Amino acid sequence: MSLASMTGFARVQSQAENVRWTWELRAVNGKGLDIRVRLPGGIEALEPLVRDRCAKLLKRGNVTAGLSVQRDNVDVPLTINEKALEAVLSAAALLRERMPDLPPPSIDGLLAQKGVFELKETEPDEAAQKNLHQAMLTSLDGALLDLVDMRHAEGAALGRVLQGHIARIAELTRSAEDMPARQPEAIRARLAAQVEVLLEASKHQLDPQRLHQEAAILATKADIREELDRLAAHVDAVRELLASGGAIGRRLDFLAQEFNREANTLCSKSNDVELTAIGLELKTVIDQMREQIQNLE
Repeated sequence: MSLASMTGFARVQSQAENVRWTWELRAVNGKGLDIRVRLPGGIEALEPLVRDRCAKLLKRGNVTAGLSVQRDNVDVPLTINEKALEAVLSAAALLRERMPDLPPPSIDGLLAQKGVFELKETEPDEAAQKNLHQAMLTSLDGALLDLVDMRHAEGAALGRVLQGHIARIAELTRSAEDMPARQPEAIRARLAAQVEVLLEASKHQLDPQRLHQEAAILATKADIREELDRLAAHVDAVRELLASGGAIGRRLDFLAQEFNREANTLCSKSNDVELTAIGLELKTVIDQMREQIQNLE
């Protein structure tokens, strides 16, 4: 499976008879999958179907699916409301009886009376509506595939960036492993020199045996063997996840936190300038890697 980012955009336009519509899909980063559907009036019944289609193809991200619909002008029959017309004519006749000088009602006057003429739109055919809704869902499927393709393209680019970061982390881990200051002889010599300074400063009043024990404890605390082993294990785990693909963003984010924990411990245990510099660069690369991981599905 390939990697996918959580960001993307897709727009699809379609038409059936006198109806034209446009789907717009937008996706941004999110902790989980949050789908928001915006449909025009009269098509609300499609919302659960839209959500279901989105959920089948997308695992994470804040997704907005919007539909806009335009209907072309169609001929609408003009009909006469006989009852309303009779009522208007009766009223006009009554007025002329009382006021003989009034002119007879004109066609314009009759048209101006509310309810005399009616524009009757035909009721939508149920089968036609069903076919229209199905056509809209089919075009949504196309838009979703476009969105998925875009997210996969961005995911592939992110994967290459993450491979570079993990290669740098592995390189820094090996550099820390090979540091001369980590060799037992170097640690022993450094501690011996520090003990000698303490003995001279205290005029030999300190117990050499106790100093030896304390030095051994300090040497154990300063050992970063476990941190280096865990860093190497995390490198292997990240490479396996990147190779497997799929929705691995959360697992990678957890490993990024583990990387950061080991780098912090390495810096705190370091008693060498060069080793501290490696630890600080590790933290920088890990932060950069985690920033990219936040975009993965």
